[in-house]
Amino acid sequence: MQSAPSSERVHIAIFGRCNAGKSTLTNRIIGQDVAIVSAIAGTTTDPVQKAIEINGLGAAIIIDTPGLDDTTQLGAERVARSAKVLDKTDIAVILFTASDYNLELQLLEECRIREIPTIVALAHADTLAECEATKAQLESVVGASVIAISALTGEGVEELIKAVAAIRPREERLITEGFCEAGDIVFLVMPQDKSAPKGRLIQPQVQTIRELLDRGCVPICCTPATMATALAGLASPPKLIITDSQAFNEVYAMKPEASVLTSFSILFARYKGDIALFTEGVKVLKSLSPTSRILIAEACTHTPQNEDIGRVKLPAILRKRYGSELQIDIVGGADYPEDLSCYDLVIHCGACMFNRKHVLSRIERARKQGVAITNYGVILAALGGILDRVKTN
Repeated sequence: MQSAPSSERVHIAIFGRCNAGKSTLTNRIIGQDVAIVSAIAGTTTDPVQKAIEINGLGAAIIIDTPGLDDTTQLGAERVARSAKVLDKTDIAVILFTASDYNLELQLLEECRIREIPTIVALAHADTLAECEATKAQLESVVGASVIAISALTGEGVEELIKAVAAIRPREERLITEGFCEAGDIVFLVMPQDKSAPKGRLIQPQVQTIRELLDRGCVPICCTPATMATALAGLASPPKLIITDSQAFNEVYAMKPEASVLTSFSILFARYKGDIALFTEGVKVLKSLSPTSRILIAEACTHTPQNEDIGRVKLPAILRKRYGSELQIDIVGGADYPEDLSCYDLVIHCGACMFNRKHVLSRIERARKQGVAITNYGVILAALGGILDRVKTN
């Protein structure tokens, strides 16, 4: 369980007002004191998350959020951060406390709009004189079943955990689905440039290699410099070649005619996002001009390197083609503008650090605002003139 990356875990977020018992519930579910508990309103200042294994669901992340009604000096910012958690929430747990349910109902409606499976719980059940009557009244308001809980005594918590496990079955998705089968030889071409972590491989490479082994394929790893030698040692061409996007053209020049070519970024674009929309998005390249504006969004945050693909190489390629005046904004991690209308194109990384819900939320924001969106691998193949010769789906 501990080896499962955050991006592969089901994200379960707990929402509610200040002192609704969110942090106490988080600690009780996890079985550790990971969230600070206090009677002082606004104690939870930022979303706190912890990895956990839930029986019947598998590897998950529990997210404790600031109060919906935080009125402290930084309350508005904390509430805004809670709202951002929805972008990556697979399952929402909303704790209702006050008789005025306005804030909770607004959040419940937002979850319904986003199609986020939601569990409604009545908090502080141990302190309610007429718990069943209050529960019934709340059920009539929300139009759904309600679980009465007490994070302090543990009442109803086991029922809540079972409901979480039952609300969303595990979604089995494969990175290389439809690209190869058991017994196929698969080449993985992985440039080890300055931005690659020393002594280890980056997450997309590790996940892909592990999946290929699990599927009974034969993965062979090389760099662009050793690819020709590796190919010469084979009796027949590999079924599939997966390359880092920045080496597309170099690898394509060496690719045997019988082999299929794709990239790690394209594989993760279809695994995490909407490859059809990403492929459609690059059509906007035909209409870009020196006055256009582009947003490059990365899931991770790191110090830019000389060979960094998103922060250095891709901007350089785009400005060489469309002019040095081309405006390119770059954001990393959780930073992603609410308003994308000023952009002609959004280019997203492979998002190996995000769960699928997070990527789909970003895609949906661009789609609703009528802004074209694509992915590193797709746009690099398009800019290199080989997109029609690369397998995307």
